[in-house]
Amino acid sequence: MNRKILLVYTGGTIGMNRNPQTGALEPFDFEHLLNRVPELKQFSTEIKTYQFTPPIDSSDMSPNFWVDLVQLIANRYDEFDGFVILHGTDTMSYTASALSFMLQNLTKPVILTGSQLPIGQLRTDGKENLITSIEMAAARHQDGTPMVPEVCVYFNGHLMRGNRTTKQSADEFNAFESFNYPHLADAGVNISYHEEFIHKPDYRKPMTPMYDLDPSVIILSLFPGAREDLVRHMIETPNLRSIIMRTYGSGNAPQSPWLLNALKEATNRGKVIINISQCLQGRVEMGRYDTGYQLQEAGVVSGYDGTVESAVTKLMFLQGRYDTPEMVRKKMKQSICGEITV
Repeated sequence: MNRKILLVYTGGTIGMNRNPQTGALEPFDFEHLLNRVPELKQFSTEIKTYQFTPPIDSSDMSPNFWVDLVQLIANRYDEFDGFVILHGTDTMSYTASALSFMLQNLTKPVILTGSQLPIGQLRTDGKENLITSIEMAAARHQDGTPMVPEVCVYFNGHLMRGNRTTKQSADEFNAFESFNYPHLADAGVNISYHEEFIHKPDYRKPMTPMYDLDPSVIILSLFPGAREDLVRHMIETPNLRSIIMRTYGSGNAPQSPWLLNALKEATNRGKVIINISQCLQGRVEMGRYDTGYQLQEAGVVSGYDGTVESAVTKLMFLQGRYDTPEMVRKKMKQSICGEITV
């Protein structure tokens, strides 16, 4: 039986052309993109396409657009066996993370990919990323269930859990990595699926789309010399519900009394503060050093080994569902769809 894949073009470098007058990259029609990849005609898989008009630069990505994407997938969920989303690289990890929370009990592949060079350029990485993503989205076990029934990012030979990825390079083809979680598959001459790391959903339950997001969250990166008045001004922002605090090493922060007092006051006022390390690899362990323990005492919640992108979108998702900070804190300590190792 031929599989049906919906190929969704949102925008991004993969579908751009170089303006001969200005030299700048600008979007062009999706049909031209497909004509650049005649190899797609060799698939036994049936490929349907959908284009967002106008294309969206990934720097302009927003929660409203994530809702549009989820709506699109939900409306066509029964019609297709998998979904491949072409997306700009700058915010791809945010979108992949958001979709992983919003598509509850996902039982089909949703693979995001893109490229560092436009697909019309001779040395483009876009063709391989696109072709392999479609092949992976159509891949099935012998019992007919998908090989990768979760939201993923595919780039440069690696299939990764979407909510574990971070863009690591603006220049290299190897643009993404999941530093704290193994690859779900690696594509060389053959595609090797690492089934022990791939999520196994309950196929008896329906996929449930979730649309409510509350983006009342900010990111606070600590650095030596951070001023009390500026940090307090940020923490005390009206209508702010949560703060992602990017700390040092395994979750450490300065032991300045003013900082600990400000964090404790914010927690007491109902703000949720999540501790995420500035390191790309490793996990937050607030009990390891006294500086981390002090944060714990101030009510700061560990972000474990999660990414900033995942923490931001998870908070938006949880704040859209729960009114109380207690419930948001409780759920932030739990793995919803493999985004943290608890």
